[in-house]
Amino acid sequence: MKIAFVSQPWNRVVPPVQAGSLAIWTYQIARRLARSHQVTVYSRRAPGDERLQQHEGVEYRRFGLLADRCLRKLLEGFSRFRSPERPTFASPLYYPRYIRQVAADIRARQCDLVHIFNFSQFVPVVRAFNPGARIVLHMQCEWLTQLDRKMIARRLEGADAIIGCSRCITDAIRARFADFAGPCETIFNGVDPERFSGRAGKPDSEDKRERRLLFVGRVSPEKGVHVLLDALRIVADRFSQARLDVVGPIGECERDFVVALCDDERVAQLASFYDGRGYGSHLKEQWESLGLQDRVTWHGAVPHRDLPALYRGADVLINPSLSEPFGITVIEAMASETPVVASRVGGMIETVVDGKTGLLVEAGDPKALAEAICRLLSDAELCRSMGKAGRERVMGYFSWDRIAEGLLRLCERTMGLGS
Repeated sequence: MKIAFVSQPWNRVVPPVQAGSLAIWTYQIARRLARSHQVTVYSRRAPGDERLQQHEGVEYRRFGLLADRCLRKLLEGFSRFRSPERPTFASPLYYPRYIRQVAADIRARQCDLVHIFNFSQFVPVVRAFNPGARIVLHMQCEWLTQLDRKMIARRLEGADAIIGCSRCITDAIRARFADFAGPCETIFNGVDPERFSGRAGKPDSEDKRERRLLFVGRVSPEKGVHVLLDALRIVADRFSQARLDVVGPIGECERDFVVALCDDERVAQLASFYDGRGYGSHLKEQWESLGLQDRVTWHGAVPHRDLPALYRGADVLINPSLSEPFGITVIEAMASETPVVASRVGGMIETVVDGKTGLLVEAGDPKALAEAICRLLSDAELCRSMGKAGRERVMGYFSWDRIAEGLLRLCERTMGLGS
């Protein structure tokens, strides 16, 4: 097959990819499928990037975004007049030149199957240029069930299959679009279990050693770092050696992407952080008022190749998100034999086996989060058993090889090549 992957407009996919969850997903899957198929990856072209690049059998083709960015600024000026269910990012005028160039190139290359991330408005454009191709829309977020139903239904008429990154995403899509004719299936995100290896040689429990807590991810309101700081204040009263490493870029996700769309009251309340000051300023004020200056290290963005050492050095990985379609940091920690504490939301209910590979707590509850963290810090044997069980679960469900196999089977069925 000739397979095309269409990245989100802002994703920069330059192998070997070291940043961005969807860029990493694309890189890892494309290089595996390229062993037996002709694979092309489309993404944005940043200054200094090659327009065309070959790597491990995959062809990377890139397009500039200058004109689209100018149009985007113009559209944002009218955003206050738009319905919350029809935000600017869901408009057909959102990066239209990018997708038209990509669609035309796909036609020139006569691709058989086109894999599009998240942007449903790209489906009709690709279909218009490629009437004979099979189109798969891969959702790593909840947009299909949050945006205007009639608008989305029209776009799905051009799709041959839908993928959700977790069963909670897939089940919600099936329920809302019960008349969708194609398959709607779950394909998890993945991890490289060889790079994210176990914790050999790490001491399990010493009263005087530091206890390392770890957060990895975008430091944005929906990720719940403010909840984690409140929990840390409680943990620190019991474990004087507790220290928190916060790894990830600080900056709130666009309000329209998550907070303005979600019907969960806990998420809707995060609108208070969008007051122009920036989420980082709110966290700094909270951090100082709680007296946590010597207990938190803010690492900022860290290359993906440096994450395995951070996971192996941590006693507990914490994901306190209030909204989380999947939670890739959870499976990276599990692959590293690091026990996890995560919110009982979204895809993390599917990745974490509560009480076996980690602990699940109610989202937005710092006391419950602190109790779970303290339970793990005080029980070395529990941590050890959860770490081993977590890695076993990753090997069974979340390795990149398994994810690639699952996607390939779906592609073959969509093309009419498999049972």
